[in-house]
Amino acid sequence: MSIYKDCDVRGIYGRELCADEVYRIGRALATMAPGEFLAGGDARVSTPELKAALVRGLLDSGARVRDLGMIPTPVLYFALKHGAARAGATVTASHNPPEHNGVKFMIGDTPVTRARMDELRTTVERGAFAPGPGTLTRWDAARDYLDFLAARFRAPRPLHVLVDAGCGAMGPVAPEAFRRAGYRVTELSCVPDGRFPDRSPNPADYSCLGATGEAVRRCGADFGVAFDGDGDRAVFLDEAGIPVQNEKALVLFIRKLLRNHPTPVVYDQKSSSVVRDAILEMGGAPVPERSGHAFIKKRFLENGAALAGEVSGHFFFGELGYDDGLFAALTMAELLAERGEKLSALAGEIVCPPITPDIRLECPYAEQENWLARVEAAARAEGARLSHLDGVRADFSDGWLLMRKSVTAEQVTLRAEARTRARLRELFDLAAGALPESAREALSSVQFA
Repeated sequence: MSIYKDCDVRGIYGRELCADEVYRIGRALATMAPGEFLAGGDARVSTPELKAALVRGLLDSGARVRDLGMIPTPVLYFALKHGAARAGATVTASHNPPEHNGVKFMIGDTPVTRARMDELRTTVERGAFAPGPGTLTRWDAARDYLDFLAARFRAPRPLHVLVDAGCGAMGPVAPEAFRRAGYRVTELSCVPDGRFPDRSPNPADYSCLGATGEAVRRCGADFGVAFDGDGDRAVFLDEAGIPVQNEKALVLFIRKLLRNHPTPVVYDQKSSSVVRDAILEMGGAPVPERSGHAFIKKRFLENGAALAGEVSGHFFFGELGYDDGLFAALTMAELLAERGEKLSALAGEIVCPPITPDIRLECPYAEQENWLARVEAAARAEGARLSHLDGVRADFSDGWLLMRKSVTAEQVTLRAEARTRARLRELFDLAAGALPESAREALSSVQFA
């Protein structure tokens, strides 16, 4: 399996990704984007070794490297926007398990494309690197980032916030940002530990948030926020410690940000229909896009959108031009403080139709097209309106189903929504019945409301 994914470099440390390869990636990046280059890394155990290799590669191909230290990914985005460099990279595997790592990079203002990833891979393989030596300086960009947030946010009224960094890179940053904004903070798992001993680095898996919810209840917080491993995603919990569906959080942001300024809003096509409906209610233009950070960000920038969001917990803000889990969390706190209502009440007003979780099925790359074709044929036979923005989506008058390939693993993902639970079961069974027996067996154990 290639480490060169659609949007970044990612693989299992020591098996798929090693320091020698990251050194060559550093040389290739400096060759592709000569000049000043920002470098950071997350809290993973393997990150110091891999980041050192990346920096060494950048220097050996002549880059003027500014080392940002250990940072959440939004600090890199901030530093690129507010500094002189036009390129940067951070060593991270985002929300993936502890044994994974990778390189997330940017060259210029646009997100990484498949063509850019192919250029990187080709440059690494050819080894035709620019010569060095470069220079190395350090920049405490996280401090400047905190100053920026302190100037932007001021609590309309004091709230109590439970901050769960999941032992990730947001731990040293998020609590201070909330305190400087005037909120009372209780910290949970805010000491970085790249083994992620307290929970999964992916809070979009709500099943890992039991201890977070208990901490919210125990300390009496007004709400909680859980960050992923590199801090570009956020998941919210209400005052009872119950996770708020990410689509509902996006709807709350839509209602806040489009109230006096209707604009397009970009969202991934597997989102609940409540997102589209909320955009229309606020006078905005719904812009569905294929799932994936780079695809959402590209469409978000192209449309001059005030907001974009993914089911995974990425929230993009036009004010920034990128996604930022901490900015999202501070915006949620501002929203709650302004409204003077509990998060449970605001989220409870948003009624999602019955919808499945994002169901992942193991599927070899060689079989993925066949599986999608099977589902498409079954849906066509039932009179569905088909689209192929990403995978196959089948729309019916009373629901939809979507099957798409994973961009990071040998998997396909399935999701469906319908007006009633009975119809949701029918759509789910339609997709399951079209797949091979092995997939039907895996789907037989899936539980959903």
